[in-house]
Amino acid sequence: MTRSRRQNPNFSRRTTACLCLVLLALQPVTAADAAERLVVLSNDEVVGTLDWERQGDEVKVTYRVDNNGRGPKVDEHIVLDDQGFPRSWTIRGSSLFGATVDESYRWQAGEASWRSQADQGTVAADRPPMYVDADGSPWSLGLYARALLATPERQLDVLPSGRMHLNTLDTLELGDDALPVTLYELTGLQLEPQVIALDEQGDLFASFGERGGLVRTGYEQELATLNAWARAWEGRRHRELQASLVHRITAPTRYRQVRIFDPVSASTGAPVSVLVRNGRIAAIDADPGAGDEATEAIIDGEGGVLVPGLYDMHSHIDRDSALFYLAAGVTSVRDMGNDNAVLAGLREASKQGELAVPRITPAGMIEARSPYSVRLGVVAESLDQALEAVRWYAANGYHEIKTYNSMKPEWVTPLVAEARAQGLGVTGHVPAFVHPDDIIEAGYDSIAHINQLMLGWLLEEGEDTRTPLRLTAMKRGADLDLDNPRVLHSVALMQEHGTAQDTTAVILERLMLSRAGEIQPGDRPYLSHMPIGYQRYRSRTFVPLKDPGDDAAYRAGFDRILDVIALLHESGITLLPGTDDGTGFTLHRELELYVAAGIPAGETLAMATLGAAGYLDQASDLGSIAPGKHADFFLLDRDPVEDISAVREIRLVSRGGDLYVPEAIYRALGIAPFAPGIDIALPETVTP
Repeated sequence: MTRSRRQNPNFSRRTTACLCLVLLALQPVTAADAAERLVVLSNDEVVGTLDWERQGDEVKVTYRVDNNGRGPKVDEHIVLDDQGFPRSWTIRGSSLFGATVDESYRWQAGEASWRSQADQGTVAADRPPMYVDADGSPWSLGLYARALLATPERQLDVLPSGRMHLNTLDTLELGDDALPVTLYELTGLQLEPQVIALDEQGDLFASFGERGGLVRTGYEQELATLNAWARAWEGRRHRELQASLVHRITAPTRYRQVRIFDPVSASTGAPVSVLVRNGRIAAIDADPGAGDEATEAIIDGEGGVLVPGLYDMHSHIDRDSALFYLAAGVTSVRDMGNDNAVLAGLREASKQGELAVPRITPAGMIEARSPYSVRLGVVAESLDQALEAVRWYAANGYHEIKTYNSMKPEWVTPLVAEARAQGLGVTGHVPAFVHPDDIIEAGYDSIAHINQLMLGWLLEEGEDTRTPLRLTAMKRGADLDLDNPRVLHSVALMQEHGTAQDTTAVILERLMLSRAGEIQPGDRPYLSHMPIGYQRYRSRTFVPLKDPGDDAAYRAGFDRILDVIALLHESGITLLPGTDDGTGFTLHRELELYVAAGIPAGETLAMATLGAAGYLDQASDLGSIAPGKHADFFLLDRDPVEDISAVREIRLVSRGGDLYVPEAIYRALGIAPFAPGIDIALPETVTP
C-alpha cells in the first residue's frame, strides 16, 4: 500500500516536503538506540543484507551481497559525536571481487586522519568533519543526509575533498502501516545523483534507482513502487536536461573547414564543408568555405576533424549513462542486458526525442537459475521459459539474445536454433563448464568479453566460471603460449564460422590492474574532473593479491590479453570495441588499448564506427560521414589517426542533427569539461 502526500502530480523536484522535513528536523542528531535490517534486491530477488545497530554514540554495520557470484562483504564500526559526525570509523572485509578492505578514519585532538585503499591523509580540524568512506556500505548515505539536513543550505564540504548537496524530493506513506518516509537527492559523491528515503527518525529506509536497490526488511514489495517513482523522476530530470542541452536547428546546418575521418580508407581527408538537412547529411562540398549565411546555420570547424559517431558494443545503458555517452561522441550502443522495462521506456523516449540518448540496439539477456545467476533480463527456471524469452525478445524488436554464465550447457543448441528461427542473433558469455569452441560451433555470432574466450585456454576441466574465477584466472595468461594448438584451433573455428569478439579490454584492465592508491593510465586524463566518490572508487584494488607474485602475474596476464587482441586482428576476426561500463570515457580507453596492441589508430576507429555499424546491419545509415546517412558525428581539434587519444577532446556532437556541446553537458552534471565548446552561428531567419 502506498500513499503520497503530494497534491500536484506534476510536482517539481525542488518542491519541499514540509511535514516530514519538519518532523525529521525535530529529531536529535544522534537518535535513540535502534537496530534494523535492510535487504538488497536485484530483479525482485534478495541478493544481500545490511544490518545495523546503534547503541548510544556507537553504530555497528554488517553488509553482505552475493549477486552474480560476487559482492562486497564488510563490517563497520562508527563512533559519532553529538552532531552525528563520525569521530572514528573502521571498515573491514572484502570488496566486489574479493580484494581486502581495511579502511579507518579518526578525529582526535583537532586532527582528522584516514587510510583507505584509495588514499590516506591528515588534516587539521577544530571539530570532526564529514568523512566520505571509500569501501563502506550504503548505511553511510543516511549518515550524510542527516548531517546535510542540519546545515542551512543543505551543503557540506567533505573529506578527503569535494562538496555534498541534498535536495528534498517527495514524501510517501509506504506499506500496510502507511510508514511516512521522505525522499532525497544526494549529489556530489558519484557521477549520478543518489536517491534515498529516510523515515521520521532520520534512519535509512531505502536507497534506490530505476531498478533494484536497498529497502528495509518487511517492505520489500515497496521497492517496486520506489523504482517506479525513480523512473518517473529520472524521466522528468532528464527531459529538463535534454531541453537545456540540445540544439535543434530548423535550417540546414553547414560545417565549414572540417576534415572527415573516412573509416573505409582509415584516414583523414582534406578540408571540406558538410551540409546537414533534416538530420541527414545532404552534401559534402570540396570547397571548405561553401555555404550561405543567409539561409544556413554555420559552424566553423576551424580545420578540425569530423569523426563518425562511435559505437559502444557492450553497454548496459540507463538515462544517466546516455548523457555521458553522447558527451563522449558515442551515438550508438549495443545494450548487452538490462532491466527490460527500463530499457523499453528508454528506447521509446529516444525515438520520441524526449531524452538525450544514443541509438540503442538491444540484446536480450537470458540466464538460467543457479546460486550464481545474474539478475538481469530473464532468469529462466526451465528450457521452455528460456525459449519463450527468445520469442518475447523477437516480438519486442531485439537484435539478438545474450546468454550468461549459468546457462545450462544442454540449453545452448535449442536456444540458438530458436533464435535463428525468430531471426535473432546470438551472443554472450561462455556458459560454465562449456568450452568456447563449443559455442562457436553451435552458432554464436560473437563472444562477450575476451576473457570468456581465453578462459577456454586457461582453465582446468570442472572449474566454475560462475564465480570470480572468470576474472582471477586471467593471471594464468602470463604463461599462455599463443602458438598452443588449443589457441590456434579456437581462432581457426572463429574464422570458419565468422564469429566476432566483443573485447571489453578496458574493463579487464580496470579489474586486473587497479591498485590501491594508484590511478591507472586510462583514468589519468579525466579522473581529476570527477566527484570525489568516483575518484576514490577508481583508486582501489579489485582482485585479491594473496601471493607475492600475484601483482606481476595480473600485469603479465593483461599484456597477454593485448597479444590476443593483436592475434585475432591479424587473423581477420571481427573485433567489437566495447566497455561494459557507462561513462563514455572508457570507450576512449578501449580504443587506446587497441592501439597499444599494435592496431593502427585509423583501423581502430574504423572498427568503432563503420565496422560496428556493419556488424549490426546499420551501415547503410550509420558508421561513416556520407550523403544520405544520419548526421551522427563529433568534432575534434586534432586528428585521432595521428593520436588516438584526441578522441577525448570533443567540442561538438551531432546525433541525427541534434547538436550537443560536451562542455555544457559536463557542467550540467557537475564535471569539469575536457575541451571548450563551439559557437553556432544562426542566420536571422533561423531559430534554434
